[in-house]
Amino acid sequence: MKTVMKPRAFILLALATAAVVLAGCASVNFDQALNNANQTAGAFTGGKLELSRTAEQQQARAKLTNDLLSKPLSSDDAVRVALANSPAVQALLAQSWADMSAANQAGRIANPVFAFERFTFKDELELGRLLSFGLLDLLTLPRRQAIAQSRIAQSQVQLSANVVEQVTQVRQAWVRTVAARQTLQYAEQINTAAEASADLAKRMQQVGNFNKLQRARQQVFYADSTVRLASAQHAALAAREELSRLLGLADAQSAQLLLPDRLPDLPKEARAADVVNGVAVDQRLDVQLARSQLDAAGKSQGLNLITSLVDVEVGIRRDTVFDNAGGVGSAAARRGYELGIRLPIFDWGNAKRDAMNAQSLAAANRYEGTVRSATSQLRESYSAYRTAYDVARHYRDEVVPLRKTMAEENVLRYNGMLIGVFELLADTRDQISSVVTAINAYQQFWLADAALSASMTGKPTAMMMAAPASAGSAEKPH
Repeated sequence: MKTVMKPRAFILLALATAAVVLAGCASVNFDQALNNANQTAGAFTGGKLELSRTAEQQQARAKLTNDLLSKPLSSDDAVRVALANSPAVQALLAQSWADMSAANQAGRIANPVFAFERFTFKDELELGRLLSFGLLDLLTLPRRQAIAQSRIAQSQVQLSANVVEQVTQVRQAWVRTVAARQTLQYAEQINTAAEASADLAKRMQQVGNFNKLQRARQQVFYADSTVRLASAQHAALAAREELSRLLGLADAQSAQLLLPDRLPDLPKEARAADVVNGVAVDQRLDVQLARSQLDAAGKSQGLNLITSLVDVEVGIRRDTVFDNAGGVGSAAARRGYELGIRLPIFDWGNAKRDAMNAQSLAAANRYEGTVRSATSQLRESYSAYRTAYDVARHYRDEVVPLRKTMAEENVLRYNGMLIGVFELLADTRDQISSVVTAINAYQQFWLADAALSASMTGKPTAMMMAAPASAGSAEKPH
């Protein structure tokens, strides 16, 4: 179908097309997205989240990492190293940029198609030129741009959630590494005491003051403590390597890694329950993400309803016909437009609309489930946090001081020859075992603290409360 168009219509159509093209050329401002992530997860990033794209930025990151590794690494410094040095974090940022750019691309109108035709018939030569584009692409551009903005916002929330998760893993790995080093130190002390006890029992058997059973009991405990020492050595190494991987350390950097000798002291007071429960549910990252997904699904539903039924393409033609009959050349120009409609004969789009409705329904229920779970997850995380705090404080204020008092009294009794050396060594082992259990309680608290911080921001982290395990739980010699 061809119809002659007036020049004014061509001008208006050209202006409309230019406006559409310009409207679809906006690019993603990823630096602004990083600033938003730093503000949203400021307690986790400290405003240090940055994607390195130049050699100068990479050099600055390397210098910061080396400066931080030159001293014992605190938990906060470990996070700074991970944000500056970890290739995994940089890959996460780059992938988020790619996701935002892909979402932005989906909101642009497709480029027009230019077709050139050349036909000859006897003395006639016809040149055809056709500029075409999707009419529905033009009509639905505002809706598709709105969908693209929703998906960009969704990618920004997902970026903040991924950063929170990464930082939480770093904090928890730091806690496990420092706790493993402490446990190893006390495992070495237990092994040393057990070795001294076994050696003394051997000599006493040789002089006839110990029978074979008494000596075997001491030797078995020494053998068990040796196994526990080997396990503690591997646990300390494994925890350190896990932390190195999360920090993105190279071999040379890993060798420079210094850590504190002990976990931080407990805070004077635990976090108040009303502060945790007062967190606005709608500000949590998981709720924001579910809401963005629901919003994008709702906007996509109206668009897909149209595109599943019909597709329309409009084109502007300009043909030139050259007639050389009789040796006299003449040229004539013809203008018009073409309209192409895809007829819904074989596929009425039923399956596509069913999938669209199912996705919208799933997004709505996913959002409702996330909202309902938010407060429950906070209560569970706070319970784990408060329980771990109370247990650790109990060991700090009750168990460890009592063990210390018992050790001091047994030293006095040993000096007064009221007990023997084996009783003194056994009491020393018990005291060390209590300290190791206290270290485990401290570790549980700081792990729960990191998990609660993540849950308050909106990236729930599972935290299973483990019963404190005593390093001296093996059968003791009598």
